[in-house]
Amino acid sequence: MSRSHTDVSQEVTAQACPLVEVLDHVAGKWSISILVAAAPGPIRFTELERSVEGISRRMLTLNLRRLERDGLLKRTVHPTVPPKVEYALTPMARELHAYLTGLVDWAERHRGAIARARAAYDSAAVAGQAGPPDARP
Repeated sequence: MSRSHTDVSQEVTAQACPLVEVLDHVAGKWSISILVAAAPGPIRFTELERSVEGISRRMLTLNLRRLERDGLLKRTVHPTVPPKVEYALTPMARELHAYLTGLVDWAERHRGAIARARAAYDSAAVAGQAGPPDARP
């Protein structure tokens, strides 16, 4: 392998690694749901638990800790009995929420086209014409 190719590969890897790391943390099913649920304002644990359909208490707790560690959620404990704990998006998470909203809008606008493309692909697969070029007869 030539030296210039190695340099390019290392540069691409160096640029891609932070992106992959960030996406691993924020693009998960639960993380996105939690960020969307917390967007309107401070929200309590039990409200999040009700808002994020299908999440277990343990998974919610783990994701809240990770999002807080990543600087996307701020956890506030109010000194009451029992303690009142609220979660709110940080400014960084608000910016991310704007992008997530755009992605949701895009998905809604293109849902029909994606469904049609899938149906066409599946029909071609049944006829033996779909798939990667090297897999076709």
